[in-house]
Amino acid sequence: MSEVLGGNVVLAAILTLVTQAIQIGAYSARYAGIVTGRIATAISLFSLLVTASRLASLFMVPSLGVIADKASNPAVKAHLATVDPSTLHVFDLQMRIVVAAGSLGILLGALLLPVFLIMFVRGIGAFERLGSVPRALLRLFDPRVAGDLLRALKPPRFRLSDFPIDAVPKKLLIANTLLFAVYSVGVVAAYYASVIVLDARTTATGLSGLVNGIGTVAFSLFIDPTTAFIVDQTARGERPRRDVLAMIFWLVVTAFIGTVLAQLILYPSAEYIAAVANFWVSHSKH
Repeated sequence: MSEVLGGNVVLAAILTLVTQAIQIGAYSARYAGIVTGRIATAISLFSLLVTASRLASLFMVPSLGVIADKASNPAVKAHLATVDPSTLHVFDLQMRIVVAAGSLGILLGALLLPVFLIMFVRGIGAFERLGSVPRALLRLFDPRVAGDLLRALKPPRFRLSDFPIDAVPKKLLIANTLLFAVYSVGVVAAYYASVIVLDARTTATGLSGLVNGIGTVAFSLFIDPTTAFIVDQTARGERPRRDVLAMIFWLVVTAFIGTVLAQLILYPSAEYIAAVANFWVSHSKH
């Protein structure tokens, strides 16, 4: 187990967990906009938190690079065409641990949703008073705000009937499941591919966009506009607030399902990237 759980694996797993938790926490910005009546400001803060989560994911990339290099370097130095099966098996487990950390991050983000909601509601109010995002963020260190956040840290109590699935478009839930499945494996699959196809490993690591690009299109076309439309309808009084809560609940559920599904598509995605990288290198003009 020690050869599987190296320092970089643990670091990559922790950063993945934090990134996914922040992305889930960002969902509460939608409801905060309804509560405060400041939809545009809430959307702005939502974008800020999503950007922060993606920034955190940037620090994960070097860790994955080190893990991939350790797996492939011995074979490269020995002028072998492929990595030996035992090394590949260990590397596969390491990549799956990183993906599984994303599933745990979804659960953590779901537990922290009440905390994120208070942060957004307080953040919107502070931003309106102070006119500065950095100064508004500093308000989180106020003892009274910190106390409210700590009090919100309690196990959620709810009934499934509180979140009617009929209130949420089925296409939105399907698209969200696919999005999280794809995003969960995008970068990881690229580094996995670099170990599969040693002759094109540098090209493979640069092809994560082949997987993530699908998720970006799905988010832009189906998820973000639909969630914004539901929030707008609620703000206009055309939907009850419960529908937004139901939307958030089922988005969290489908996000978790997506990260579990990611385990199934991890290796096929890596093979897909490896095939493209190998084709690109083989057919490139010298």
